[in-house]
Amino acid sequence: MLIRSGDVLRLSRAASVQFVRPITVRVIRVLTDWHTYDGWVWIDAYVLDAAGDAVSRRTLFLRPAGVGRLTAPVRRPAARRPVPRRVSAS
Repeated sequence: MLIRSGDVLRLSRAASVQFVRPITVRVIRVLTDWHTYDGWVWIDAYVLDAAGDAVSRRTLFLRPAGVGRLTAPVRRPAARRPVPRRVSAS
């Protein structure tokens, strides 16, 4: 699997033993200059919460063969619009 910037991935034990609990991340960049074992990569990524907001930044070592790519983008809550104030004509 080719991993690129902007990809939203689901990482579980299939990707690396460090993911005892699966996490969802958005890839910032793949660190191609870093030396690794064959079939493994280093990535910089934002860990996403259930709402799709970035909660932390991590550098992760994983096997792309064990990564789950999310086909649908993580939904972000709609922006709230301010409620217009009514001015009373007294």
